[in-house]
Amino acid sequence: MNIFRSIIGKVWQDPNAAEVVKISSGQLFLTRAGILRSNRECIYNEAMATIRRIPQMDHNFQLVITRVYEDEDQGLLAEDDETDEERVFLVGEELDFRPGETDGEPTFIWRDLQGDVDELFEFVCPDTNAPTRAFFETCMYRAMFERKYKRSADMASEAALDEFVYKPPPPKAATPQISSRKASPSTSKISSAPVPSPQEPQAEPEPIAEETAMSVEPSAPRESLGLTPTPLPNAETIHSVEAGLYHWNADIEEFDHSGIVTAQIVRGGSGYDYYLSAATSDGHLLLHKIGSELNQRCSKKMRTLTWNHMGDNGVGHSWLFRFENDEDYQAFISTFMSCLWETTNQTSWAKIKADEQDYVMRSANDEDVEMKDVEDSDEDEDAVQSALDPDEEPSDDEEEDEEPASEDEDDLKQPPGAKGDRNSQLTVGYKGDRSYVVRGNNIGVFSHDHKNSIKYYATISNIATPKGKGFKPRHVMLHDQDSKMILMNPQDPNSLYSMDIERGKVVEEWKVHDDIPVLNIAPENKFAPTTLEKTLVGTSGNALFRIDPRVSGAKLVDSQYKQYVSKNKFSGVVTTASGKLAVASEKGDIRLFDSIGKNAKTALPPLGDPIIGIDVTADGRWIVATTKTYLLLIDTLIGEGRYSGQLGFDRSFPANAKPLPKRLQLKPEHVAFMGNNVSFTVAKFNQGEGQTENAIVTSTGPFVIAWDFGKVKKGFNDKYEIKKYEDHVVQDNFKFGDDKEIIVALDNNVLAINKKNLKRPTRQSLAPPTAGYSRSNIVNSPY
Repeated sequence: MNIFRSIIGKVWQDPNAAEVVKISSGQLFLTRAGILRSNRECIYNEAMATIRRIPQMDHNFQLVITRVYEDEDQGLLAEDDETDEERVFLVGEELDFRPGETDGEPTFIWRDLQGDVDELFEFVCPDTNAPTRAFFETCMYRAMFERKYKRSADMASEAALDEFVYKPPPPKAATPQISSRKASPSTSKISSAPVPSPQEPQAEPEPIAEETAMSVEPSAPRESLGLTPTPLPNAETIHSVEAGLYHWNADIEEFDHSGIVTAQIVRGGSGYDYYLSAATSDGHLLLHKIGSELNQRCSKKMRTLTWNHMGDNGVGHSWLFRFENDEDYQAFISTFMSCLWETTNQTSWAKIKADEQDYVMRSANDEDVEMKDVEDSDEDEDAVQSALDPDEEPSDDEEEDEEPASEDEDDLKQPPGAKGDRNSQLTVGYKGDRSYVVRGNNIGVFSHDHKNSIKYYATISNIATPKGKGFKPRHVMLHDQDSKMILMNPQDPNSLYSMDIERGKVVEEWKVHDDIPVLNIAPENKFAPTTLEKTLVGTSGNALFRIDPRVSGAKLVDSQYKQYVSKNKFSGVVTTASGKLAVASEKGDIRLFDSIGKNAKTALPPLGDPIIGIDVTADGRWIVATTKTYLLLIDTLIGEGRYSGQLGFDRSFPANAKPLPKRLQLKPEHVAFMGNNVSFTVAKFNQGEGQTENAIVTSTGPFVIAWDFGKVKKGFNDKYEIKKYEDHVVQDNFKFGDDKEIIVALDNNVLAINKKNLKRPTRQSLAPPTAGYSRSNIVNSPY
């Protein structure tokens, strides 16, 4: 293998060389051991094999088999078909990669990790000469070496690479664990100096200092921090490495260094229960169950994992592991993310495709990045300078903190309802300056004025079907220039109900289909409710279709119906101004369609958490998807390949260049101040015809939260502001055509607030009130 060292050196360390080596001609087969040779399945009749670097993931490579089309074959590809043009495999020793020979023709063989245990892929390359095949094989071993040891293979000896040469394994007695490689304990320790919050843009990590103490001495009493060793029966340590443990000190607003511990990921017996542990020789110091409630954040630059935990006393804490080197950090985060996936999905990490595993891992390190355009950074530089200059005038926010309660917030009379009912939904009108709030089987109507205030106007009482059977709407949507409201009845999921708003009465039942329930609806296009458009869009758990109330009988349009065989669990659908569609699912994936009835042009893999809601900008460029503890912001613009410059609604992304979402979430230290777990309501862009989206609004517990969309697009994911209320926020949204006024529905109140009155998050603006406030009211979001 050493004969190729000089050749490899020319491309291996070239950061611009995405492709390390390529075999341009071959065939891909899927074979099954013990099956007759005639049943050998040809996947690609013409294909090429490439070893590619994975962008933003050092020491990771992919084996990519790409279908090659002859010129006459191109006409066979219908533009609306989903094509299977590439097979992507994460290069690792688990592939059992080796050279072989079939019927006298040279091949490369590797395991199908997504198929049955006896299934193998076979790339036949008879037209490739022996030196090129040997070069390709050597590059595969180097890629395996780098993935395993997280360092360059340039200095790896031939004996070191021989470790990855395939050797037929003995019969296995048990299935392998999902555990990643174990990192060797390090003898050096990190400095005990406090570190700043890892979410802000930082300088290079401080130098590592030598320490020998393994004790943990927190700055606060152990009892108040929940620092008590906790036994876990039948525990199995999946991963273990030394790390510095830090705790957020609310008094000084910094992370205090608590000492050097053993950072562990522990399996709690059988199943998919995993725990994040900080251990000492005395046992588990911390033992926090891995799940979305941790609100974890990973910083590759700072080599830290930060998370939240609510103590039994209801007090929130923010903790941080800081790892000594990149290898320890990457190995721990890889194991953590795979265990988080298994916990969330209750299924094995090994069952998802290699490219989807890569997608999840790449999304873990989603940090703020500095802006590229210097001219755009003036505003932020001014803000930093103001904070540093004591002679600077106070900001608008600081001045408003000293003023009485804002005059643009009015306590409002609520619509009457059955005792025990609370506000459950908010929909903001497109015309006529109205908002509607569902409360039990009543709908409150509220009017807006031009002074950012909102007034109770009327109540539509006792919602019932045309046959007089009362119900509490599960979801409502304005329709037909706000003259109608479409209601979804949880007791009858196969029908929709049309309410005449002027008459305040349900006048029609639209039976959509006898066998297909309607779980989500959306307007035909984003601004269709401002027009006389009659049709709308619906989804069931695994189908997308158009609904036309004008047709006789069932209202589902058969010619515009697309059903998937698998149980996709669709959880939301939205449309752009031109009628293109984005569909999200409880599995966490997102599909983009140019129209109904066709295959999706783009399918984005799930990151693990269910998506509870989705929104899109009018032009389709940006999508915001809501999970329980974070938002995903996705740029649908295709940046490379033959469809560069088009959107993922119209064309498919290259298999190796799918958009990596920005993760918008609250800083762990802010969550600790807030005193409750995060549970977001569906996030929305501001919207209006001819208006550019510049903000995203959501809520959790008693907090309304808005992100500056312009700053987020520049890379500042933490630029959000918050307003705290004395009651749980049910839902919030911008007034149509207004990017400043936010309509807010609380459990027992409705009000309007100007976005400028939201505050920068601080301990004072986030801490729960000391009296007149029940914590139980803020924990559970209605979504």
